[in-house]
Amino acid sequence: MSIRFFAPLLTAFLAALPALAAPLSYPEAPRVDHVDEYHGVQVADPYRWLEDLDSEQTRTWIEAQNRLTDQILESIPERAVLRERLDQLQDFERYSTPFKEGKRWFWFHNSGLQNQSVLYTAEGLEPPGRILLDPNTLSEEGTVALSGTSISHDGRHLAYGLAEAGSDWNTWRVRDIQTGQDLPDVIRWVKFSGASWTRDGLGFYYSRYPAPEPGQDLKAVNHNHTLYYHRLGTPQEEDLQVFAVPENPDWSVGGGVTEDGRWLVIQVERPDTDNGAVWVKDLTRPDSPLRPLPDAFKARFRVIESEGDTLLVQTDLEAPRFRLLGLDLSKEDPAWHELIPQGSEKMESVSRAGNRLFVEYLHDAHSRVAVHDLQGKPLGEVPLPGLGTVGGFSGRRQDTETFYAFTSFTVPTEIHRYDLASGKSTPWKRPRLTFDPAKFQTRQVFITSKDGTRVPMFLSHRKDLVCDGQLPVLMYAYGGFNYSLTPYFSATSMAWMEAGGVYAVPNLRGGGEYGEEWHQAGTRTRKQNVFDDFIAAGEWLVANNYTSPSRLAIMGGSNGGLLVGACMTQRPDLFGAAIPQVGVMDMLRFASFTIGYAWVADYGDVKDPEEFAALHAYSPYHNLKPGTHYPPTLVTTADHDDRVFPAHSFKFAAALQQAQGGAAPTLIRIETKAGHGAGKPTSKRLDEAADILAFLVRALGVRMAD
Repeated sequence: MSIRFFAPLLTAFLAALPALAAPLSYPEAPRVDHVDEYHGVQVADPYRWLEDLDSEQTRTWIEAQNRLTDQILESIPERAVLRERLDQLQDFERYSTPFKEGKRWFWFHNSGLQNQSVLYTAEGLEPPGRILLDPNTLSEEGTVALSGTSISHDGRHLAYGLAEAGSDWNTWRVRDIQTGQDLPDVIRWVKFSGASWTRDGLGFYYSRYPAPEPGQDLKAVNHNHTLYYHRLGTPQEEDLQVFAVPENPDWSVGGGVTEDGRWLVIQVERPDTDNGAVWVKDLTRPDSPLRPLPDAFKARFRVIESEGDTLLVQTDLEAPRFRLLGLDLSKEDPAWHELIPQGSEKMESVSRAGNRLFVEYLHDAHSRVAVHDLQGKPLGEVPLPGLGTVGGFSGRRQDTETFYAFTSFTVPTEIHRYDLASGKSTPWKRPRLTFDPAKFQTRQVFITSKDGTRVPMFLSHRKDLVCDGQLPVLMYAYGGFNYSLTPYFSATSMAWMEAGGVYAVPNLRGGGEYGEEWHQAGTRTRKQNVFDDFIAAGEWLVANNYTSPSRLAIMGGSNGGLLVGACMTQRPDLFGAAIPQVGVMDMLRFASFTIGYAWVADYGDVKDPEEFAALHAYSPYHNLKPGTHYPPTLVTTADHDDRVFPAHSFKFAAALQQAQGGAAPTLIRIETKAGHGAGKPTSKRLDEAADILAFLVRALGVRMAD
């Protein structure tokens, strides 16, 4: 079944859905007289009670909101058509880049609509191989997901983490790869950590939080992150504590072993800065001390590899677009030496395979890959299939080939093999599709933000579209935490484009697309720049005859949910619909929940008077004005989200329903068996996508036909 949009209708949501001609009757949400004082400013928090997620009053509110939302969404007949098409678009084979440990190859594979991808292994590189771990067998609804895997260098053991219902909490186990059976080892209370094996394969390093005290709320266990070493065959209680900073309980700690097995690299992060610090230990000398690397907390440091006594480190130390440095640890007081200098483009990542370094640069937010030798000498570039995003290029010292993934807004992920000697790429796996990518196009435009900053934006759509000022446009962005939003494929955006919509992705300040200066320009008291960029992108789409405000929808998740919430409260006249997903909406209390304290470096500290004023000025929850005509809004969250506390969305939705001055609907969709999004099963992702697209079809006044 194909989908297309008829000629644009000028009718809005209410005309398209007569049953909502009058304002909806929303579930009861009593306002309480709770007031907090910040720096002499009285701030009301009338929905503070929704922070008690498990109270009878909150659970009743959640159930009532979901009933209302389900009733409205189920009344939209286009939803079934969209859900069917999403299944078709998603139903293609997907592979990860393969990798080798010991004498075995490993890769992930999804047959198309499997809720979770399956880990395979084989002695040769060609599938089908043998199933090593299938997460789909661990729960009926596919809500148990792999959170990480690590295979010992000899290829004998797999350490793997499992997360339930999208939680950040992981439980790690160990599997014998030959027999496929799990060992008795069980590692609990792991969060924000992988596992890194020692070269001898006898154990691995990992980070965790302390086990909760009896009766302690698990949501309160988010301090004293500590690095441990687990030796196979021993109980977790005997794990060796390797590194901790108890005097700074908000700091996070991670550790990994270099590929040659020589160096343990410990990286430490603080919540008040984006910079970090690194300690190393020579594992060939058991009693060697931990050594700090120079310039702790003056920059970001990512150890790429070791070459004998020298560490290769990617850093933005005195280089906001990053460079690659070497550090000779054979010296008592080592100094940095430059291997690959900072360029005009942001150095996004560096990886090593064989005797080559692969450097991914971002050229206006899409990938370019340069090849260097181990001393940093340029050796050329990897030709890419088009304007998109790459990942991979990893491997071992003895490798003669490596693999990389490529994707774009119109091409699902395909895997390529790269021969190190010849420098040539050949396809390894390409998906068979139910649509023709040649019928779609992506181009990049540049807009001018409020302060004159030049901001790039990707526009993807069918080639046959004609700009008439009434095209339905879905604008998606993030703009934070140094995250680079580069081209990617999704069934949701393809269904939107296939049906005649435009998918617009502006690259806002606060992200990492142009390096640390670009990132810092959208943080703390400068966060308003991010919203100005997004608003300017929307105004550009209207001014350049793509669309009109009534047919312009905005969507974003997590920090992007904050973006949507802030922009719809600042410019409700500019948007025809809003989809804030798992957003951070109460900017005065974000640091009080789960891992929120770690976001201070980006958002600012409410304890600082100047930063409080900035936070209060744009906080979506606090800037809703009663009587304002806000656009149709579908808030999405999950009651098990332990990353962005779901009360952010609860409080915002309740306040928006009360403040709405028009008849446009304000709905909230609350997933009760998933978390923030990572590891969400395919079926639930497609259910949510169908709900969102159906809501947008009606909110933008668009009629669909088979």
